Amino acid sequence: MDFQVVVLAGGASKNLVPIVSKEVPKPLLPVANRPVLSYVLELLEANNLKDLIVVVEGKEAALAVGGWISSVYVDRLHVEVAAVPEDVGTADALRSVVHHLTADDILVVSGDLVCDVPPGAVAAAHRRHDAVVTSLLCTTPTSGLSETGSSGGKDKAKKPKRCNIIGLDPTRQFLLYVATGSEVEKDVRVQKSILRAVGQMEIRADLMDAHLYAFKRSVLQEVLDQKETFQSIKKDLLPYLVRSQLRSELSSNGGAHAEETWNEKLTSQNNQSFFSQHLANATKQSFHELYPSGLNGSAPAPASRTHKCCVYIAESSKYCARLNSLQAFSDINRDVIGEASHLSGYSFSVHNNIIHPSAELGSKTTVGPQCMLGEGSQLGDKCSVKRSVIGRHCRIGSNVKIVNSVVMNHATIGDGTSVQGSVICSNVQLQERVVLKDCMVGAGYVVTAGNEIKGESLARKEKS
Repeated sequence: MDFQVVVLAGGASKNLVPIVSKEVPKPLLPVANRPVLSYVLELLEANNLKDLIVVVEGKEAALAVGGWISSVYVDRLHVEVAAVPEDVGTADALRSVVHHLTADDILVVSGDLVCDVPPGAVAAAHRRHDAVVTSLLCTTPTSGLSETGSSGGKDKAKKPKRCNIIGLDPTRQFLLYVATGSEVEKDVRVQKSILRAVGQMEIRADLMDAHLYAFKRSVLQEVLDQKETFQSIKKDLLPYLVRSQLRSELSSNGGAHAEETWNEKLTSQNNQSFFSQHLANATKQSFHELYPSGLNGSAPAPASRTHKCCVYIAESSKYCARLNSLQAFSDINRDVIGEASHLSGYSFSVHNNIIHPSAELGSKTTVGPQCMLGEGSQLGDKCSVKRSVIGRHCRIGSNVKIVNSVVMNHATIGDGTSVQGSVICSNVQLQERVVLKDCMVGAGYVVTAGNEIKGESLARKEKS
């Protein structure tokens, strides 16, 4: 579709410690024993989007990711890997490569996205409306921790569920208002001037921004050049473009005074509200059809006409999640060998699991449905594995129970050990009779025999 694609793949990602490391940067974190980045690359490939720039934080991480891409996709995709400094924002990362782009339209996608929504459908909607930006919106995952959720560690109860507040026109084609999770508490504040401008707006709190956007390149370059302080696509760039379509002047600090603010309480029962200012009946005309002239009904306002901000809302049956938290890592691994198994790329057995032909199982050992056992791994006698992913070349003793967990490559688990709701990273050693519940164990860590640990994050101290 002659779109160029920028994949923002991240790097060290502090909110994924201890499962990310120098050896395993975020793009290479395993989901069903495949790097998470592979899900985005193959989704793009399936939509014939093969001209890509993959942006990775940190030079070492970029080298590791580039080496993996070269070995797997050498004859399939044209990929350039670009390194940016660690801890830069998404807008900063995009700014670093935007002047290397030449296509009229750009697709920007997060490298931690695991979904089955065709990017081609988003691109087609973008072209159809001649939009400045088109954002993919999906149903919020049931875990509700799409932004900063923790895994089963100590802080699970402390973190509030965050949502995004999305304002749509009656046809659900145009994005009229956006507030991110960090801004949303009990009240949603919408300026009266915005309500007067849009006439009618549907407020949704059940949709997540999937971090897949189509942009008009010329506008994207212009805004990133002019707004050097913009760090985040979601928190800075997208809200700015949304505001610009409502104003005759492109000004980020214009608008209503504080006393012109309108509040709407959001409760679990009232998660969708309909605001109607000027329209008595719920006509299904789009915002841009209702206001072909200026916002005051007088002269045309070029900015409001040219800066169309659109959405593509995925069907609720589609799978869409981002690996942006420890909880999401566990959830996505579980889903991709469970309800979303079509995304895994594997053929499941008649028992609805995946056991590599080279794996060895002891007597009376059971590997249940929605499980995966990687190449060369060995389980002793009388083991039980349920709803879990076990990586390659793991050595697991006898009488071991593994439930709702992810065990990465080359882990060693001693006899009589129980692992529940946990993530065990590569080269970890769990000695005999260890009991782990809701834990994260970083690469190379050793848990000594007989330890019982609940809700802890365990990691080796990094050498300076």
